[in-house]
Amino acid sequence: MTDQPFWNPKTELMPRAELVELQLAKLRRVLAWAKDRSPHYRRTLAGVDPDRIRTRDDLARIPFLTREEWMASQEAHPPFGELPVTGAHDAIRLHTTSGTSGRTPLRALDSRKDWSWAAEMWCYALWGAGVRPHDVGYVAFGYGSFIGFWGLHNGLEKIGALTIPGGAQSTAQRVRQIHDFGATVVASTPTYALRLAAEAEELGIDLVNGPVRRVILSGEPAGSIPETTALIERKWGAAAYDTAGMTEVSTIVMFTPAEQPGGCHVIEDHLLEEVIDPETGREVGYGERGERVCTSFGRSTTPLLRYRTADLVVKVPGSRTTSGRTWDLYEGGIIGRVDDMKLVRGTNVYPGAVEAIVRGFDGIEEFQIRISRPGDRDEIELLLEPAATVDDTGWDLLSGRVAAELADSHEGLRFHVRRAATGELPRFELKAKRLTDLRPAV
Repeated sequence: MTDQPFWNPKTELMPRAELVELQLAKLRRVLAWAKDRSPHYRRTLAGVDPDRIRTRDDLARIPFLTREEWMASQEAHPPFGELPVTGAHDAIRLHTTSGTSGRTPLRALDSRKDWSWAAEMWCYALWGAGVRPHDVGYVAFGYGSFIGFWGLHNGLEKIGALTIPGGAQSTAQRVRQIHDFGATVVASTPTYALRLAAEAEELGIDLVNGPVRRVILSGEPAGSIPETTALIERKWGAAAYDTAGMTEVSTIVMFTPAEQPGGCHVIEDHLLEEVIDPETGREVGYGERGERVCTSFGRSTTPLLRYRTADLVVKVPGSRTTSGRTWDLYEGGIIGRVDDMKLVRGTNVYPGAVEAIVRGFDGIEEFQIRISRPGDRDEIELLLEPAATVDDTGWDLLSGRVAAELADSHEGLRFHVRRAATGELPRFELKAKRLTDLRPAV
């Protein structure tokens, strides 16, 4: 098995027509399950007959689920709301969203079967990236209630790789363990991968010529930004692979295989994904940017049907893949969030687009974006923390080039580029928060 590139060749290479029929059969089953057992779905699916869902067009009969609805259900029926099909007494795990937005995190219950399924989803990604039983995997993650890399840990074990949990340690301690234990695979967020690399440099540990050959990324859209991925690969001397998932589905939904750089395959034998216009709710065509809507076939304790994720994606057909898989792809993975875009003096500003430019320059350790309204117009400031080796002359050249490229890509909008002192800007282990909007609420 180790010689073939597919974790499940039967479904990964399944003809498209058969795949669609498989999805619809699984959809009818999960609809019936949720309608029969979940108080929320018993109410919202009252007029939906699972047996009448025969084509993708029939998806429109199923109402969307939003984060706001889920949160409202938790508040009205604490602590877990009405989505779960059972109470905590029948579950074995509780996980939450990261809470980076400052709001109450979502809480999700899972059974033993759910967690076995979550590990299976990670196996698709890990195997597709070339991880094998002989590997040593290091999981640079805090192992808290945030779901994060819990499933990846289980996936590494399921493949048979030696798995090292890197929780409850400083960055320096993690770097030393990666080095001392001879890790060949490291898993982290994109931001933390760069932080680990910077720490290794300070410690005099040569990552580029070390044993790490694969870096598995997740948790941030930055993993889909080519400039960020390229920087990580240079710092580690290893190939970087993007994945994306969410607490709401308990695991990942897409991954970049070794044969398909620049695009993430949707795990379509276990998920049904739509891309809709965020304003109208109507499905958009291949090649059009829209919002991901996710239906999961594997999580049974907390069913997920047509969940509006707020992730921005561009779907392209599986026929364009070079990996051999028939599954559709998200070109560039998660390219942003519906609610990430900021309007500054009539110009759309996406944090991901700013990061793509910043990461294209050497000598920048960290950055922050701040939007304010000191007078009668908006201002946008970019704080750059250069490497300690960048002198004043180098800073003048670097900041000028960054400012010019930002203006060119943002319709002439002027970014005020300011130098931050070494160590001034925050570092992140989990999801990075690099944009602060200080403007008064309208």
